[in-house]
Amino acid sequence: MAQIEKKHEWTIAIRLAHWGRAFSIFVLIATGFYIASPFTVFSGETTDKFLMGNMRFYHILFGVILTFVFIIRRYLTLFGRKSSDLRDLFAWTDIKNMIKQIKFYALISTKAPEDKYLYGPFQSLVYTGLMFMVLFMVVTGLILTGACYHNGLTEIVYAILKPIENLMGGLANVRFMHHIFTWLFILFIVVHVYMAFWYDIIFGKGTVSSIISGNIFKETH
Repeated sequence: MAQIEKKHEWTIAIRLAHWGRAFSIFVLIATGFYIASPFTVFSGETTDKFLMGNMRFYHILFGVILTFVFIIRRYLTLFGRKSSDLRDLFAWTDIKNMIKQIKFYALISTKAPEDKYLYGPFQSLVYTGLMFMVLFMVVTGLILTGACYHNGLTEIVYAILKPIENLMGGLANVRFMHHIFTWLFILFIVVHVYMAFWYDIIFGKGTVSSIISGNIFKETH
């Protein structure tokens, strides 16, 4: 007879990294859209207004935070207590299980994919893509910042990344791709939230609450 067992799935470090990344991305999207197209101005003397400056400050600040969270999360992937995390990230290479999951999500089959990894095959593919998306945004963000600030560490990083700017066809293209990837993040957020709730409702594993408590629920026989 099947029983429900609580299992501690996510360490506090992984949960903090998740929410740090999520909050940073929300702030970066909001401030980024304002920088690209200011949609409000306060009344009063021009000398008393510094809204754009503040937006740029918070955009850069949370860009730096996202960079450090990205580095910490990759460290946890390689050296964290959950040694299987790297293997789970590449669960999408299990093609047979991936096909099962696609059929299940598309309502073609009622047979769920095998629960062999921490992530499902499709979920691991999306998270792998997210990892490269964050890396791309960090690199292009550093290029855009370095083009405006020519002192200290920013100048050194910009000099190192200058070949990438040239490879992308110049600063205008870097800015354009930075903007396009913002929309990819918005698409990811919508799909991620929808699928998290959908998976929780279908399987009842506490997927949504697990990223807060760290615990999921699995059937044992």
